[in-house]
Amino acid sequence: MDEMQNPSDPADRPGMGIDLQDDLEGDTLREECGVFGIYGHPEAAAITALGLHALQHRGQEAAGIVSYDGTRFHSERRLGLVGDTFSRREVIERLPGNVAVGHVRYSTTGATILRNVQPLFAELNAGGFAVGHNGNLTNGLSLRRDLVRDGAMMQSTTDTEVILHLVARSKRNHFIDRFIEALRALEGAYSLTALTNKKLIGARDPLGIRPLVLGDLDGSPILASETCALDMIGAKYVRDIEPGEIVVFDESGAHSHKPFPPKPPRPCIFEYIYFSRPDSIVGGRSVYDVRKAFGAQLARESHVDIDVVVPVPDSGVPAALGYSQHSGVPFELGIIRNHYVGRTFIQPTQSGREIGVRMKHAANRIAIEGKRILLIDDSLVRGTTSKKIVRMMRDAGAKEVHFRLASPPILYPDYYGIDLPDRGGLLAATHSLEEMREIIGADSLAFLSIDGVYRAMGYPGRDPANPKFSDHCFTGTYPTGLTDQNQPEPQPRQLSLLAEAS
Repeated sequence: MDEMQNPSDPADRPGMGIDLQDDLEGDTLREECGVFGIYGHPEAAAITALGLHALQHRGQEAAGIVSYDGTRFHSERRLGLVGDTFSRREVIERLPGNVAVGHVRYSTTGATILRNVQPLFAELNAGGFAVGHNGNLTNGLSLRRDLVRDGAMMQSTTDTEVILHLVARSKRNHFIDRFIEALRALEGAYSLTALTNKKLIGARDPLGIRPLVLGDLDGSPILASETCALDMIGAKYVRDIEPGEIVVFDESGAHSHKPFPPKPPRPCIFEYIYFSRPDSIVGGRSVYDVRKAFGAQLARESHVDIDVVVPVPDSGVPAALGYSQHSGVPFELGIIRNHYVGRTFIQPTQSGREIGVRMKHAANRIAIEGKRILLIDDSLVRGTTSKKIVRMMRDAGAKEVHFRLASPPILYPDYYGIDLPDRGGLLAATHSLEEMREIIGADSLAFLSIDGVYRAMGYPGRDPANPKFSDHCFTGTYPTGLTDQNQPEPQPRQLSLLAEAS
């Protein structure tokens, strides 16, 4: 879910120090959001909290749950991690009912504020309606502009609120028809879980860019962004929600609607490269196995004489295992990650920034000293973290430091919910391979080819006429229209005049 505001870099604000955690994470892909829903279970809110905990990797800035007890809706939305709020019994007790939807959030732009935390809720003439959204609408700004011009009063700065207004304005008699009419107006990527006073609803965009799966817990249907959430609560996987499908659960059972013309699916390739948890199954494929296959393909394409393969934790671990197993070069944990780096250490000086990477990653000298090492990471965005890690390896005594990326060069921005800079901020879009190698200070640098990605997933290569995935960040081939980006005049990014303490 994308918040419609311009980001503001704390480092550029006069009188403010540098948040080292922001500095460390500014060079990585950032997760999107995660959704969860359950129908017909007496502990719906508690199970939703557990499911959101399993999806925490998809968003760490805020979490929310809305439940319905047969008479009224109950909502708890908080900034911070799921465990910060929803591990407390008194909070769960404020969410009675046997149906609930939940959301974990990472805002791809702008500051997280409470009014943007999902699920969003509105009172419609047919009753209450709550919705959580993973993805981003590429015509969200245009729709919002039209709605405001027609008199709508927006209370948040997220594109998800557009869905509430479109449903509210529909003149159809049945709610599901109103919901479908709203979805027909949307462009871009979405997986939705929604709740009314009678129904739990799940929906996936017509290209299936964002994932959504159906599970079962003792007869209660469950919707979740990933199968790892089903595993967490002991539910069984039933199937993936199909691209363009809307599923409805109510007292009369389960119903499936397919209101969109069928299209070849284009799931997001980054679910396999980075977003999904390694123990999830996405589109019938084990994410762990796919990432190992990426590493093996890297070894086929760009092997070099080395002594050890070292992953950049945690995201580079499966690919490094695959590289090691294919090449026969030993796998070593040459970098140890500190999982407990918080947002406490604010240093205003450059020296503070320089030690930032060592707060998060520490060299395991015994594994790398005097050796030719090959570092493997999942992707490269700006290159600042990669540069610091290469320097750390040399400082720890590595004889040679080679760098491999288990994905192609990121050349184009994303408009479907991934937090990537504009093209000018992407290192691969503005520098040659040799220039990038010099910038990060490696002895050699190579990326997995786009054909290699497809080969690792069982295809002969990428067919430009029929790509199987949304791989636009590598190819510039966007799977949907980009209405907001293609406006003759730039759309305003700052949509709210209200600044809110969070």
